[in-house]
Amino acid sequence: MGRPTDIVLYQAEWCPYCARVRSKLTDLLLDYKNVNVPRSHAERQEVKEISGQTGIPVLTDGEVVLDDDDDIIPYLDKKYGKQVASPAR
Repeated sequence: MGRPTDIVLYQAEWCPYCARVRSKLTDLLLDYKNVNVPRSHAERQEVKEISGQTGIPVLTDGEVVLDDDDDIIPYLDKKYGKQVASPAR
């Protein structure tokens, strides 16, 4: 069981950029809501309302909205990475 967060990830299973973000969320042991979006950009109204565009992945945690895996992953490391317990010595 991961750490509770307010993270919502708008993504698709076939998207390699989304897979990078999901992997980072798993590595950091974070619980998040996963929203699979339609393949068609025209049908991604919720993503457009949140981020102003229709590309994925889009991540929000109540504080920020990020729409690029190269922005999302460093943000997750910075905000949530330090909270991971170090292994027992």
